[in-house]
Amino acid sequence: MTSHRQPAVFAGHGSPMYAIEPNRYTAAWTSLGKSLKRPDAILVISAHWVTRGVWVTAMSEPKTIHDFGGFPQALFDIQYPAPGSPALAERIKALLNVPVVMEENEWGIDHGAWSVLKYLYPDANVPVVQLSLDGSLSAREHYELAKLLRPLRDENILILASGNVVHNLRTIHWQDDAEPYPWAQQFNDFFVSEILAKHHETVIDWELFGDAAHLSIPTPEHYWPALYMLALQSEDEEVKVIIDGIEMSSIGMLSFSIQ
Repeated sequence: MTSHRQPAVFAGHGSPMYAIEPNRYTAAWTSLGKSLKRPDAILVISAHWVTRGVWVTAMSEPKTIHDFGGFPQALFDIQYPAPGSPALAERIKALLNVPVVMEENEWGIDHGAWSVLKYLYPDANVPVVQLSLDGSLSAREHYELAKLLRPLRDENILILASGNVVHNLRTIHWQDDAEPYPWAQQFNDFFVSEILAKHHETVIDWELFGDAAHLSIPTPEHYWPALYMLALQSEDEEVKVIIDGIEMSSIGMLSFSIQ
């Protein structure tokens, strides 16, 4: 990686409760934040903003969104008052080869973003812009679209994707020491081995891996953000695993960087 290029980071964000219950994953994010060169702004691709078409937050003061239910009040009390960056939103719109909606009212910084950002940049003093996931696109179309964002890394923009490579809420066990399902561990290990070997095609066509893949990815919105980060990888860059693990039997907590 060139010395001035920002890394691209994928964070397996897991339960919203991690925002108020620090653990080994949040500790890894904190350590990562301390090691990064301060960016001029952060572009976040979160699993929790799926839209028709491509949208980008363009407001100067994005609100903190608590897009969940049934959790303690302390979680709803969290605010992440980072500024926005209308200039970065315009830059993203110029880079992409599809129509982009500049969103200024309905969205902001969702929990897929702030639950990680509060550990990376606890002072909330770096501008944040979110890019939505167009729900009509295929995995390959997301990957190809993400390639167009590559120039931002050389413009001191940190690109952060937030999701979970393994994400099956229907099968979770709530206890902290729950053993991973064999299929969850199998798909997670496959994904890690492939990205370390720079085999992007196999993880784009994840359905071909069979039952373990389909159980790990019953819906694709938490998986797509990982493809965005892989699309930003240049030939001279490696994948670095920041932390890995399967929580609650079927939630993959893999975080990795491209640098």
